[in-house]
Amino acid sequence: MKIDSHTIEVSNRDKVLFPDDGITKGELIDYYLRMADRILPHLEDRPVMLQRFPDGVGHKGFYQKQVSEYFPAWITKVKIKLKQEQDEFRSMAACNDAATLVYLANQACITLHAWLSRRAKLDRPDRMVFDLDPAADDFAGVCEAARHLRDMIENVGLAPHVMTTGSKGLHVAVPLKPEASFDTVRHFARDVVSFLADQHAERYTIESRKEKRGQRLFLDYLRNGYGQTAVVPYAVRAMAGAPIATPLDWEELSDGRLRSNRYTLRNIFRRLGQKDDPWSEMDRHARPLAAAQKGLAAMIGKTAE
Repeated sequence: MKIDSHTIEVSNRDKVLFPDDGITKGELIDYYLRMADRILPHLEDRPVMLQRFPDGVGHKGFYQKQVSEYFPAWITKVKIKLKQEQDEFRSMAACNDAATLVYLANQACITLHAWLSRRAKLDRPDRMVFDLDPAADDFAGVCEAARHLRDMIENVGLAPHVMTTGSKGLHVAVPLKPEASFDTVRHFARDVVSFLADQHAERYTIESRKEKRGQRLFLDYLRNGYGQTAVVPYAVRAMAGAPIATPLDWEELSDGRLRSNRYTLRNIFRRLGQKDDPWSEMDRHARPLAAAQKGLAAMIGKTAE
């Protein structure tokens, strides 16, 4: 395939990657090429972790962080510290163009997971992400938790966005000005969900150990650390049906038919043909965290009184 100035040798297009659905590697490649304009703004200059399944989703796959030696020279590389406090580095790929998307799909990379910061300011995230993970099959409860979280975040002056993960839950993502450190953002995220869990102790928890959660929904803030990743909007998930991580309007959470895996590789274009992308202007809503910190402190203090 020739894409822009790059030629990519595509192999085994007929190889079935999703055996229950008959979805081939060729379909995966075509999907990512067709979706490039929607996906690339969320990927540009972000180090990506690749989730690859050379033998399809019926077999064990693997996660890849380090760039392979055989990757083409034209793929953008980002040099990152393994840990902020150490001088040990690795090179990770950044997916900055359609050719890279196609190349990675040809490597049986089904899902892309991206850093919450970009190359120019790797230690300053421009996204904050909350993962709402239910203990049971209770998607209505996930939607309710997302609305509670939205209200809190809006009340402190930030602009939350919501997305199905394609698995069980929802992600609530918040665009930020890349000014605060990862530690600062993570502490803020922890304070948000701690407050929410305290207000609804019978429904929500921030306990990371599954055996301690019971039937409560896990408000996961732990992705907001240096080197952590989140699934990319419109990425395919490596599960039966090839579900898509799909950005939503908040009003869609009231649709009783909605499930995290409702949109798939084979029906997502019907949706996109009928509806604008709810996250297309997301970065325009990025705001500094400092004012929100003051708003959250005031909210917590008022409740304590």
